[in-house]
Amino acid sequence: MRTGDRVSLHSLGALAALALVPAFGGACIPDVEPDVFSLPRCDQVAPTCGPAFNESCCAAGEVVGGTFNRLNNAAYPATVADFHLDRFEVTVGRFRQFVASYPAIKPAAGAGAHPRIDGSGWDPAWDAELPASRDELVDELQCDENFRTWTDEPSGNETAPINCVSWYVAFAFCAWDGGRLPTDAEWNYAAAGGNEHREYPWGAAAPSDDLAVFGCETTTTVCPVPSVGSRSPAGDGKWKQADLAGSLYEWVFDYHNEPVPPCDNCASLIEGEFGRAAHGGAFSHGEETLSTTERIGEQPELRYSFFGFRCARDE
Repeated sequence: MRTGDRVSLHSLGALAALALVPAFGGACIPDVEPDVFSLPRCDQVAPTCGPAFNESCCAAGEVVGGTFNRLNNAAYPATVADFHLDRFEVTVGRFRQFVASYPAIKPAAGAGAHPRIDGSGWDPAWDAELPASRDELVDELQCDENFRTWTDEPSGNETAPINCVSWYVAFAFCAWDGGRLPTDAEWNYAAAGGNEHREYPWGAAAPSDDLAVFGCETTTTVCPVPSVGSRSPAGDGKWKQADLAGSLYEWVFDYHNEPVPPCDNCASLIEGEFGRAAHGGAFSHGEETLSTTERIGEQPELRYSFFGFRCARDE
């Protein structure tokens, strides 16, 4: 399986404790912990995520910003402001409402922008990269006969992470959902626990089946992609995001380029030969891809069974 060209990406800096808090309003979902709130587009998404299948699939945790060294290298310092990051990767059930409303919900110019980064919103030139119709979008979600998670009708996959999604579709979903794709620095900051510069989201312990979903021999085995949060809380990051290692690689906003100092709420906006960046390893990849220093680059129009995403939001 082609995974793109890799470079290590270390992480982060900052402090803080996380509380799962409301992001952009929304009402509390019944039968879930009272500090877990839904997002505006999640009214019809059942609270069936997490290890006990009783958490909001739309929960978002606050990541308290700070300064850290990208690539775990003092030559690449970066500052990240506070932001909210989805606790879980976007699920099939959560993605279903986007599909039902498509294509009327394609992003407007400038949608999904980072408020501190000029030029980070939707470019109308990207419209041509989106599926032209709902049927075409559904066809794209069938990218892998054995490992795709989408089903045309709700089934046992509703809490699995949606895969077979291009960078453009991931961006469009987050914009529709009132958010945006996290920047490369933000994602890595959350995964590495700020300036703790964790080797893995959970800390220094070697990866195991209790901590992450990885290592499926896809050439010989059909391994279903588990529900999001299946390794929570043991595998969670500092701010309680689940599956930051394993499950699916996650698209981020940036082009896949080497870090350029200085970085104060920055993103790489210059197109490079390796496409857009992604982090986190996947169910179909080995232990070496799970480190917070690992990232890959892939062309944004491509779709793989080992690629998914989660969204970020701002206060």
